[in-house]
Amino acid sequence: MIGVAITQRVELVPAYGERRDALDQRWTDFLDRCGLAPILVPNNADMLPHLMEVARIEGVILTGGGDLIEYGGNAPERDRTEAALLRVAMEQQLPVMGVCRGMQAIQHFFGVKLAAVSGHVAHQQTILINGESETVNSYHCFGSPATVPDLEVWAVAEDGVVKAIRHRHRAIQGVMWHPERCTPFRDADIRLFRQLFAVQ
Repeated sequence: MIGVAITQRVELVPAYGERRDALDQRWTDFLDRCGLAPILVPNNADMLPHLMEVARIEGVILTGGGDLIEYGGNAPERDRTEAALLRVAMEQQLPVMGVCRGMQAIQHFFGVKLAAVSGHVAHQQTILINGESETVNSYHCFGSPATVPDLEVWAVAEDGVVKAIRHRHRAIQGVMWHPERCTPFRDADIRLFRQLFAVQ
């Protein structure tokens, strides 16, 4: 098993006055199929150096859920943590996968501007992946029809919204669908994760 740092959404629980870090349990099942072991990252950027020191982290996954602060989100601590984690991953040349909001975090990091999109909060959506028509899930309200020189587009929706990107020179990728929410898990997604994180 390869250990991967995985980020968590922030859940507000007013009844207890708590801000909780949370991760869908389906992520554990999906990563197990990929030969990956999740190492949960708290939404506290100051803890990140200590986590990287004590845990054997060989890759990074930025998960979905919630919007970036610039686009109306309510978890600045998560934005800071994910940006810091991306910087550390680049310094240490660790592979990174961003899923939905996680892909948006990568786009934002490299200077892509997002905008509100319609028709992308649906259970299933047909998109072009490497030029081939495939059906995936879709749960996002922001997206972009364009990219920047560092990021190559390899999947798009019918309306031109970017659905997947990869860095041209680093092991950094992102997808706008949720592999962990597919029933059953898509073989193509398992292969994608295993290839990126070099699972033997």
